[in-house]
Amino acid sequence: MRKESGMGTQRGGRHIVILTGAGVSAESGLGTFRDEDGLWSEYDLEEVATPEGYAANPALVLDFYNQRRANCREAAPNPAHFALARLAKEYPGRVTLITQNIDDLHERAGSPEVLHMHGEIMRARCADCEARPAWTGDITLKSGCAQCESVGRIRPDVVWFGEMPYFLDEIAELLSEADLFVAIGTSGAVYPAAGFVAEASRHGADTLELNLERSEVSAYFEETRLGEAGILVPAWVESILKYG
Repeated sequence: MRKESGMGTQRGGRHIVILTGAGVSAESGLGTFRDEDGLWSEYDLEEVATPEGYAANPALVLDFYNQRRANCREAAPNPAHFALARLAKEYPGRVTLITQNIDDLHERAGSPEVLHMHGEIMRARCADCEARPAWTGDITLKSGCAQCESVGRIRPDVVWFGEMPYFLDEIAELLSEADLFVAIGTSGAVYPAAGFVAEASRHGADTLELNLERSEVSAYFEETRLGEAGILVPAWVESILKYG
């Protein structure tokens, strides 16, 4: 067990593993999915976020994600994104950032390394050769793969319901090594991410939740701080960098 007192002691030697969810990007104007007026209130997830939905109506699915990609291009990182980038660059220990978000706002804020467990909206994926090229424009039924030259086999590089998230082996190892696990802006409703806090705690990590409201797994955290990510996260980062 590596338990230490508090959420930021033992300066310099700790490994901080951070999980971010939709709440981090909400203040940048990117809609969350599960709020009362979220995207799932406007769309049937079975139609736009499953392999079966894509097979039934690929044009609808591509249009949905083309809209999400356009929204992402128009959005800008907010203070929470910039604070996490600062932490990764200035903290004397190790900082690992895992996100459930498919936007690129962490990278645009300057975070040096981000594990996108649900894929990236600014990438495409070829169903034939599994290439994952950067893709900032629309994907259509006529889009072709530059690597294998197939046509009509390009889809968003987004993990749909029923598909396996990326980096699960790497994440399991990171959780086993973490000294502090922090979840920011997550609902705690989607597994396997909802189980990360219990896994990190089992291996001895301190645990902290920063959220607008308590998540569905809030009881598993040692400490929960409630408020807007753009205020909570910079304040927490400042305290970590100041006191360790």
